[in-house]
Amino acid sequence: MDFVEQLKSSVDIVQVIQEYVPLRKAGPSRYTGLCPFHNEKTPSFSVHAGHQFYKCFGCGAAGDVLKFVMEIERVSFYEALKLLAERHGIPMPKRSEYSDPETKLRAALYQIHELAEQAFRANLEGAAGTEARAYLQRRGVAPPTAAEFAIGYAERSGRSVVRLLEKHNFTAEQMEKSGLVLKREDGSFYDRFRHRLMFPIHNESGKIIGFGGRALDPGEQAKYLNSPETEIYRKSYVLYNLHRAKQGVRQADRVVLVEGYMDVIGVYSSGVREVVASCGTALTPHQVQALKRHSTKIVVNFDPDTAGANATERSINMLLDDGMHVRVVELDGGLDPDEYCKQRGAEAYVAKLNTAKNYFYWLADRARGKFDMRTAEGRVAAFQFLLPAIQRLSDKLERLAVVNDVAGYLGVDAGPVLESFRKTATERREKTIQHAAEPVRPVERILLNLLLINAEARSHLLPHLKRMPAVNQFATHRIFEALFTLDESGSRLVFGDLDARLEENDRVLLASAVLADETDGEVFSLEQGEACMRALESTQRDSERAALKAQVRAAERDGNLIEALRLSAELSRIDRS
Repeated sequence: MDFVEQLKSSVDIVQVIQEYVPLRKAGPSRYTGLCPFHNEKTPSFSVHAGHQFYKCFGCGAAGDVLKFVMEIERVSFYEALKLLAERHGIPMPKRSEYSDPETKLRAALYQIHELAEQAFRANLEGAAGTEARAYLQRRGVAPPTAAEFAIGYAERSGRSVVRLLEKHNFTAEQMEKSGLVLKREDGSFYDRFRHRLMFPIHNESGKIIGFGGRALDPGEQAKYLNSPETEIYRKSYVLYNLHRAKQGVRQADRVVLVEGYMDVIGVYSSGVREVVASCGTALTPHQVQALKRHSTKIVVNFDPDTAGANATERSINMLLDDGMHVRVVELDGGLDPDEYCKQRGAEAYVAKLNTAKNYFYWLADRARGKFDMRTAEGRVAAFQFLLPAIQRLSDKLERLAVVNDVAGYLGVDAGPVLESFRKTATERREKTIQHAAEPVRPVERILLNLLLINAEARSHLLPHLKRMPAVNQFATHRIFEALFTLDESGSRLVFGDLDARLEENDRVLLASAVLADETDGEVFSLEQGEACMRALESTQRDSERAALKAQVRAAERDGNLIEALRLSAELSRIDRS
C-alpha cells in the first residue's frame, strides 16, 4: 500500500469534514449537511463513512478526503497530503514524488511566515520592543494574551527580515513572493513592515499566511498595513481568528463579526470565543461562505462611526443573500467592541450580544435618520429604503412577517405596502435536487452496495451476474461493466477505484445508489443479494417466455408448423425449469 492509500485508510473523512461543516447522521454510514462549496439552504451534501467519499447533488462537488481538503483549503495535492498527515500524526515519507515547483514554493512561503512570526515575537519581548509593549499595555492587552495571539514587533531597521531569510538560504524569488520584503530598483531587498505591531493572519487550518501591521509612529500615513496577496494568502477568503473561533462558533451557534484585530483580541479575551474579523477588506461572499459552514447566525458589531455604519449596511445585504440570520449590536458611549469589553466588562458585552436587534430594526433606525418621519412621504421613503433588504429573505412567510413588523415600527399603513411588496418581491426557489437522471431500481442499488462491501457476496454472485443479460437493461449497466472489468483485472473492488473509471453521469448514479436513504451499505447481506439474483432470473425467464410466445404466434401465422412446434418445446422447457 502506498502512502496515499495508507493515509486515506487511516483518516476518517467524516471527522475531517466535520471540522469545516456541521454534519447530521442520516443513516448507518451516511451524513448530510449544507454544501461548503456553494450557497444552499436545503442540504444536498452527503458524506459516506464506509466508502469514505462525499458528494453534493446540488453543485456536483465530489471526491475523497484529499480532494475535500484540496478544495476547501485551496491547496495542492501534496499540501493536502501533508496537512492531513501532520494533523493525524502520520509520518510523511522523507522523499516524496508528489512535490512540484508550485508546491515547493508554497511550502517555502509557509516556512518563511513561521520564521517571521518567531522573529517578530522575539523582537516584542526584547529591548527593541519597549514601545510596542507599552502600546499593548495602554490597550489593556496582557502578556499572556499577546502570546496567545502571537503578537510581535517589526523593527525599525528595515533589513531584519531580509537578513533572517538570507540566513536560511531562501531564494530571491521566494523572498519576493512572500510579500514580507520589497525589491529596490538596484535588486536589493528591504522589509515591508517597519516599526509596527504585528498580527499574524492564519488560514482555517491554523497556518500563518500573512500579517497585519499596526503603525506605532503617530505620523505614519497608513495606520494598518497588511500583507499583499500571495500564493498562500487571498484576502477575500480569509477571516482573522476563524481558525481559533470556529469551535466557539459551533458551540454558541453564532458568529460575532467585528472590524479589526484589536476588537477580535479584546472580545475573545473577554470570553466570547466566536469572534472574527475580515482582514483589511470589506466583507466578501467567500468570507460569508466560510462563516456559514460553521453557523448560519451572525451578530454584526462594527465600530459606531459613519464608516462602521456604512460597512454594516453593505454586510447585511451580502449576509442575507447567503441566507444568514443577521442581528446587529449597537454599543452605547461611542465605544468600539474592544473598548466596551474593557470599560463595561465581559458580562455587559455578552448581554448586548444576546439582546442584539434583528437587522431590519437596525436598518429602520438608520432609515429614520435619513428621512423625515413626520411626513407620510418620508415614512414611505424609509420603508422603500428597507425593501431591498427584506426582499433578500428567502422564506415567503418570514418576508411578510418582517414587512408587517417594519411597517408598524415606521408607522406606515401595512396594507398598501404589502400589496406593493407582493408585486415586486421575487420568489427564490431552491433548485430541485436530482439525485440521478435515471431511477436506480432497488435490485441494482442492493447489488452495487453489496458487491462493494462484501467479499463473500462478490465470490458468490459475480460469476453468475456477469452472464446475465438482464444487467444490460440496468440504468447502471455501465457501472456494472466497470465493476466486472476491475474484478477480471484483479484490482480492488472499492468505491474510489470504481468511481474513477466512470463518466460523470454514471458517477452521479453510483453516488445516488450508495447514498440513498433506504440502501445504506451496512444493512445488506448475502441473502438479500441472492434474493436479488432470483428476482433477476425470474424477470429474465419471463422476458424469454414472452419473446418465445411471440415467436410461436408469428410462426403459426406464417404456416411454419415445424418452427412453431420447436419454439413451443423450448417454451415448455423454460416453464419446467
